[in-house]
Amino acid sequence: MTTVQTALKKKGRRNGKRWTIHLFPIPALIIYSVFVLYPILAALTYSFYSFKGFSRESFVGFDNFVTLFTIEPYGSMFTNAFKHNLLYFGLQMIVMNGLAFILAFVIYKKVRGAEFFKIAFFLPRLLSVIVVGFLWKLILNPNFGTLNMLLGKLGLEELQRAWLGDPNTALISIILVNCWFGLGFGVLIFLAGFQSIPGELIEAAKLDGAKGMTMIRKIYLPLMIPSIMIMTVLTFIQSFEAFELVYAMQGSMGEPYYSTDTLAVFFYRLAFGSSTSGSSDAIGLGSALAAVLFFFILICTMIFLKFTNKKEVEM
Repeated sequence: MTTVQTALKKKGRRNGKRWTIHLFPIPALIIYSVFVLYPILAALTYSFYSFKGFSRESFVGFDNFVTLFTIEPYGSMFTNAFKHNLLYFGLQMIVMNGLAFILAFVIYKKVRGAEFFKIAFFLPRLLSVIVVGFLWKLILNPNFGTLNMLLGKLGLEELQRAWLGDPNTALISIILVNCWFGLGFGVLIFLAGFQSIPGELIEAAKLDGAKGMTMIRKIYLPLMIPSIMIMTVLTFIQSFEAFELVYAMQGSMGEPYYSTDTLAVFFYRLAFGSSTSGSSDAIGLGSALAAVLFFFILICTMIFLKFTNKKEVEM
């Protein structure tokens, strides 16, 4: 065998190995296509058809979308749920992410027991959302719940209330429970952001006389923008997909009086609870709502990410 033939044979083996490597992502791609891409495309397709039960009938164009936005009670229910999702996002940004940022900064400053606090803050995240919802539903029970009992022991009986039975406090209670549940994840993201800041940059700022709030405002916050935007995007997506905790604590009807209704809960009730939606075309309307929610989250996420990339380029 000549030198040229040997070289060609070795090259063929290398090319074969390269093609073998390309085969490894195929199982993951198949699973992703079956469980993610296909449901999305199916929902988009179904939104343009009328249904009788689970049987697809005629093509109706945008009629399902028109019904969803303009025909009562769908229009008012959609608006009501959308407002709740906005509140969900705003309150989580202020309470959960604000508190997570502060706690991450404290841990970053090498407070005693920092490792214990990281584990303690993240521990609720290891629990099932259904379990969390059930436990907090017991804690917030107006008759034998721990919270009202504790308020009574402290002499704060005027603050006792039916937390999940009052339309003014039900949704806020669920959002605060979700903040408790997701706090640890935010702490880890922000802590990673703080730890990625070059130490020499901090030392240089201190030598220039920066300290206290000036240090936070001029040094830490600008350098933490990527982490802040990551948490903003994740919080936005989670807020507009909020379903499990609401369902576990209040069911699919958004009780009381639809005061805890979200778009995901409305979708579930619309698509799979036709007896409550009052329509025999539940699949078509539910698919239309799913399509609206998908594109809204997609567009807003793309805007957030573009803003983040722009800020990183400016830095």
